[in-house]
Parts: sequence; structure tokens; C-alpha cells
Amino acid sequence: MSRIAYVNGLYMPTRSAVVQIDDRGYQFADGVYEVCVVRDGRIIDEERHLKRLERSLGELSIRWPVTPSALAIVMREVIQRNRVRDGTVYIQVTRGVGPRNHVFTPETVRPSLVVTARSVDWAVADESAAKGIAVISTPDNRWERVDIKTISLLPNVLAKQKAKEAGAGEAWFVDSKGFVTEGASSNAWIVTTDGVLVTRDVDRGILRGVTRDVVLKMLERENLVFEERRFTIAEAQSAREAFITSAGNLVMPVIKIDGRIVGSGMPGELSLKLRQLFFTEAEASPRIWRPKPIAHNSKLFDK
Repeated sequence: MSRIAYVNGLYMPTRSAVVQIDDRGYQFADGVYEVCVVRDGRIIDEERHLKRLERSLGELSIRWPVTPSALAIVMREVIQRNRVRDGTVYIQVTRGVGPRNHVFTPETVRPSLVVTARSVDWAVADESAAKGIAVISTPDNRWERVDIKTISLLPNVLAKQKAKEAGAGEAWFVDSKGFVTEGASSNAWIVTTDGVLVTRDVDRGILRGVTRDVVLKMLERENLVFEERRFTIAEAQSAREAFITSAGNLVMPVIKIDGRIVGSGMPGELSLKLRQLFFTEAEASPRIWRPKPIAHNSKLFDK
């Protein structure tokens, strides 16, 4: 069955889905995105993701393409039309279509919205977590507003490729002062030899990860000691444990950093425990998946 995408008011097979070449997302990477996990037909942490989307749109002065409640309907329709019980739903909003000009007029440019969904075999991630992943470090060469979840991800793409070529699962960016900022697609964590969990404080040097926030709430609930502060690669290499957090990885243990083994060289006990408990803190929508087929190319909104 062909995958179905939502593009500016229409549902259509992804092979037929297109955006105009003058879309500012294509021309300037002028847009933002969010990715929500779908588990057992439920959207995980939907409200948190939509709140972050709202912030990203506001920081770039991009209007909502549809109302948040309409977007929630679109997400569910796309999930259902793609028969996704376990996977992800992707939301992308760009400033819209207009003459190729660096300057834009917010009142006249109409935002574009694309929503897609795909199935994911989460067992693969579970197998990775049972073994742990390696991480490499790389200089942070991104722009200063990485706190906005924009589609401008070229430095992240290159960092991920560098990690893959090194046989690693993630790359950690390191700032000009020698401190870890975050991963190319995740937040970075360590557990000190004293058992204190550490992750970088939220500023404009990192993206405030939704999964990161869920883990912090879990730590508070479990009365575990944690600190939001900066740490170096050397401190991370000497830590008891290390791990990353993201929607796609949840809590993923790190067993090697720049070729040096972390802790025992096996996934840490605390990392695995946090992964196991994650869904006790995360918010899940009511189950929305249904097997009923729906006709393609139906129009839902007249924006």
C-alpha cells in the first residue's frame, strides 16, 4: 500500500505529493518541524510537541497553517491512513510560497503544512539499547539559535554521517569552550561516579528536548539527584554511565565516547531503568489507529 501524506489541505500518495519550488522551506530552509512517536496506536507526548512547535513558529514569526486542534485531526488521519500502530508522525511547517527574496512579508505569505507518518520496528531500537551505542565528538558549528527546531539541519546531517563512518550511533557537538552541547539529534547525559545525573542546562545552546523534559520529571518523581550543567568529553569518558535521549531513541545507553569505554563498557543499570520506566511518565493519547480504509485525495480543510 502506498504511503499517504497530507500536503496543504489534501491527502495523497507520497509519490504524488509535491510542494512548489518557490516554497521558502526549499529555498531557504525557512521552516520548523516536530516528530511524535506513535506507540500501540497512541501519540506520545503530543501536547508537549505541539507546545514546542508553537514556540518555534513564534520565534520565526511564522503563522500557524491551521489551528492546533485542526493539526491534531490531521495527525490522526495521517496515522490512520498509513496504518501506523508503531512509528512516527512528522509535522513540517514552512513560511510558505513566495518570490525568492530574503525579505518576507508575514501578512502575505501563507504557511505550508506537510504531515507524514511511517511505521517503525521499535524492537530494533530495543536491541541497540541492550548493547549500547558509541558516540563521537565534533566541533559545534551550528548557528546560535539551535533552541528553535528548524528544518535547517545541514551541520546535524554532516555530524550524523561522520558518526556513521566512524561506526558510532551519534555525534556530540562540543562548543568553543570545550563543553558538550547536545547530540546531532538528541540530548546528552552522563551519570557521575557519585551517581548524579547530569545534562546541559537549557539555553540557546541546545534544543529543549521533549524526551529530556520527560526524563527530568521522571527523575523528580523517583527522587534521583540530577544537575543541569555543562560537562566536557573528558568528564563524560570518566563517568559511570552515559546516554542520550530523543523521541526516536527514548533513553539510549552510550558505552563508548571517542573510542574510550564508558564505565563497564556495558549499558548502565540506571540508563536501562530510565528507558524501562519512560512510558510511566510520558503522556499518551487515546488509541486512534483503525483499520478502516479511507479514500485518497479527499479535502479536509478549506484554509
